[in-house]
Amino acid sequence: MRRTVIMDRVEINILNNILGIEHGFRHIDDGADKIMSKYSKEQCFGLSLQLFEHEAYQARMLATVIGGRLAVDNDDALRFLKERVSTDDNWRVQEMLAKAFDEVCRSRGYEASLPLIEEWVNDDNPNVIRAATEGLRIWTSRPFFKENPSVAIALIAKNKAHESEYVRKSVGNALKDISKKHNDLIQNEVAKWDLNNTLTMFTYKYATKLLKK
Repeated sequence: MRRTVIMDRVEINILNNILGIEHGFRHIDDGADKIMSKYSKEQCFGLSLQLFEHEAYQARMLATVIGGRLAVDNDDALRFLKERVSTDDNWRVQEMLAKAFDEVCRSRGYEASLPLIEEWVNDDNPNVIRAATEGLRIWTSRPFFKENPSVAIALIAKNKAHESEYVRKSVGNALKDISKKHNDLIQNEVAKWDLNNTLTMFTYKYATKLLKK
């Protein structure tokens, strides 16, 4: 049971505007902009924790965006994303988690974020893995990975046989993205896969859709 969130008039107005819109992300980002321009980082983190208790998914999306911006240099906010936001059962909130994770990695630098990315792709929670795999798409359009596509491929492919279809689909699509510019690298990667494994075969079908034989 989610708790009632106590907020001031400004926050209530921002939230009411967000609750009236069912689709898209721009209004969520705009709401986060307004809140973060008005309050200190400490206050914003407290508010994100409160908003995450709201029954409306839009409020929890907003909490995730704020948390993602704070997580760039706040480990408590990063734990909030990984340990709490990842447990939300609304797919829109999970989309915001993926965006938030990329925000953290982009701001910290993708190369500097390699240990964090490895931590997330090796996590036990499928939503945490998927946030990393999906959030960094297209991986090889990102700094560092653009110059080091093999590193991106190796990180993504770790979960080619994951028990979660949700994760495997993200893995396959992320590799398919990369195949547009790095056909040979993806060919070499999938050539090593055990296609007798039905989970791996599922991912293979997605990853190889655009491969030139």
